[in-house]
Amino acid sequence: MKVISLNVGGIKQAVEKGFLDWLKDQDADVVCVQDVREKTWKLGDAIERPDGWEGYFFDAEQDDYAGTGIYCRRLPKAVMTGLGFELADREGRFMQVDFEKVSIASFLMPSGSNPAEKKLFMEQYLDFLTKLRRKRREYIICGTWNIAHRTLDLANWQDNQFSIGFRPEERAWMDQVFGPLGYVDCLREVNTDADQFTYWPDAGSQRLRQEGWRLDYQVVGPNLRRAVKKAWIDSSVNFSDHAPVIVEYDL
Repeated sequence: MKVISLNVGGIKQAVEKGFLDWLKDQDADVVCVQDVREKTWKLGDAIERPDGWEGYFFDAEQDDYAGTGIYCRRLPKAVMTGLGFELADREGRFMQVDFEKVSIASFLMPSGSNPAEKKLFMEQYLDFLTKLRRKRREYIICGTWNIAHRTLDLANWQDNQFSIGFRPEERAWMDQVFGPLGYVDCLREVNTDADQFTYWPDAGSQRLRQEGWRLDYQVVGPNLRRAVKKAWIDSSVNFSDHAPVIVEYDL
């Protein structure tokens, strides 16, 4: 199974830059998108159901803001939206599709422009992740976690130690996710190379100089650790200031 995660930074803007042509050419099974910034009823069939794909979306209440989506090659057994707490659900920040052996989720963490709100979100989301580990179903959580976990995941990390997305408390939170909770960072499971970035604040010059952040992840539980066969970032894809994370699983 091949899964792609991409923060589109507004799906209609991405479509104008060739997103649908790119999607048509992908040999993936599932493509998760984040920061859709559009109501589903405004998308139209060309975006919601492009050839060969079936799209599902979870809208934010606010217009032109947040939201997540998942494109599937084959129909899932079920589609679920929300995490059960307001900070996530009013902004369409989590949805999942269920297949026979695995559930795949599209996730968008708040950026942190409101630090208190992000802190509360992280606390509530950690509770969700804790409960998720008790379930028998396996999960692949794709999306923008908006935290660079380690110094390896951020260019010029020395100058950004107290920047939003790399603050000590945010990195310590990620330590819990990939430590005691047992979740696996799929890219780092098979790829420990430097300069593996998915986001560039200045998508032009910084992208060329590889001065980026790794804010986008695919995350699985420990039972799927050995299923991760290949993982990479395609920095040539340029629909937004994020690049897609691509993982191949043996399921």
